[in-house]
Amino acid sequence: MASEEAQTVENRVVLPQYKYSKRVLLKTIVGRSDEGLGLIGERVVVGGWVKSSKEQTKEVQPTPTMTTVMTGHKDVTCVELFQSRIPLFRAIIKVLGGTNSSPLREKLEKSNAKPVPSIAYLQVSDGSCVPSLQVVLDSTTAPLSRFTHTGTSILVEGVLQQSSIPGKRVIELKVEKILHVGTVEHEKYPLSKTRLPLDVLRGYSHLRPRTTTVASVTRIRNALTHGTNTFFQSHGFLNVHMPVITSIDSKGFSDKFQVTTLLGKADKKEEANAVEDTGAINLEVVKAAIKEKSNRIEELKRSESNRESLALAVQDLKKANELASQLEAQGKTHLGTLSQAGKLDFSRDFFPRQMYLTVSSQLHLESYASALGSVYTIGPTFSAEKSQSLKHLAEMWMVEVEIAFADLEDVMNCAEDYLKFLCQWVLENCSDDLKFASKRIDKTTIDHLQSVASSSFEKITYTEAVELLQKVTDKSFERKAEWGIALTDEHESYLADEMYKRPVIISNYPKELKPFFVRQNDDGKTVATIDVVVPKAGTLIRGSQKEERINIISRRIKELGLPKEKFEWYLDLRRHGTVKHSGFSLGFDHMVLFSTGLTDVKDIIPFPRSCGYANC
Repeated sequence: MASEEAQTVENRVVLPQYKYSKRVLLKTIVGRSDEGLGLIGERVVVGGWVKSSKEQTKEVQPTPTMTTVMTGHKDVTCVELFQSRIPLFRAIIKVLGGTNSSPLREKLEKSNAKPVPSIAYLQVSDGSCVPSLQVVLDSTTAPLSRFTHTGTSILVEGVLQQSSIPGKRVIELKVEKILHVGTVEHEKYPLSKTRLPLDVLRGYSHLRPRTTTVASVTRIRNALTHGTNTFFQSHGFLNVHMPVITSIDSKGFSDKFQVTTLLGKADKKEEANAVEDTGAINLEVVKAAIKEKSNRIEELKRSESNRESLALAVQDLKKANELASQLEAQGKTHLGTLSQAGKLDFSRDFFPRQMYLTVSSQLHLESYASALGSVYTIGPTFSAEKSQSLKHLAEMWMVEVEIAFADLEDVMNCAEDYLKFLCQWVLENCSDDLKFASKRIDKTTIDHLQSVASSSFEKITYTEAVELLQKVTDKSFERKAEWGIALTDEHESYLADEMYKRPVIISNYPKELKPFFVRQNDDGKTVATIDVVVPKAGTLIRGSQKEERINIISRRIKELGLPKEKFEWYLDLRRHGTVKHSGFSLGFDHMVLFSTGLTDVKDIIPFPRSCGYANC
């Protein structure tokens, strides 16, 4: 007997406590292959939020009959026997006495009535996994009304036992001790209704991670971040943090957010001495904006890739011209502290020159690649483009990579390996979340991830892509494919989804379609760039070999009318020990969309910001 008890103790599973809150994560219980069945009898502390609840009345043992009392319990006293029959006597008296019973007596009987014992079955989640744990709470332990509302947080101690309700759950926690409860104002709690549409949940960005869908998306996003670090760290890359505030625009003519402290200064007196109207606008800044917007329009006209963006840019230019005309008539200037010439005096701003939120970190990343070899960064990028696209936000995250002594072929191979690794990583580390996404969002999600992870990528040039699209007869494209124009989403989708049915790497685009820093090919017409197009997802990665020849890149800066003085530090990398180098950028949020099956980027970013939208 003693040896059997020792064997039982030896075979008991010791569940690991989460080090920093002394509780057991639910994924270590319900996330097991046996769904926790092998943990029956274990005492644990768990915490989480109530997702749903059900309350049932406990079965009460019937009062023994007089015969049972007389025959089964010979030592029952007369007083006990009389007390056991009181309810019967009261019923007889009530019948004989008619309906004119005393209200006071009824009130007393009601107040003396014992509360009906009940049990609450709570489905609790702590965010660590898809399944919830059934927690059983007896009314003799605590008032159940404090625990049954959706969103209530609890921390309880109890014993794991086999589920008392037949169904999909095999295990439950019988609560013995309550350590914490965070009640909910259930009349105001927005998530009390089940399966709220995602567009409704966007209005509650601070609460929506408590839903199963958003929690799964967050865990997949976390896995992609972990997988990214794992891949690059295992291949000798260094993670470098890049600045969010910068004076340059790596793309040339992007719509940017300006960073300044001149607006809203606390000390308005100094500002009042410089300008009469603090709400006016600097004419020179508006003129500079007009020039930039004009260049932007010309760039969009050459690419013809986004009609919506072109229309918005033309509208913005029209408004800027109207504003400039008004200012010239009024003779007013604005934007904080001004110089005697009426221009914005950046020497009195926080920074001595105009600064912006970064559009891309790749130029800064090159400086570290020129010293450390292979580097990468994960960070936010910002665009003030007024787009309502489902795949565009004002703030989005990018993985950016730069490799010294690497040509375009090298970066192609790295991009392919990285994308395959990410897909396999998510498949292996987020199986439950992917099953949920396949069931609730898109049933093809897992198949697409498996296809990318196992496929060899097709490699074609831009010229070959255009020729292939021009030969298509079974489909009519909204915009005809012609050499020199940017390939549209429709073109890319046809190549990857219909023609090759696997990821496609398109290389060597016309130089007019790409930024100034990409390396020009010997033909003088194309540049060493790549786009990685994935079935269903579109372009996930854009990359290039950088132009290391200072004379060519200087000429390109001049051709595009870019301010050369802002890029002197960048040209220094070509003056002092230049090497050929290449890199790429992965749209991290687009990768999350692909991995979850969702279609709107606002549903996979914790706190989305877009034109006209930022709720908290």
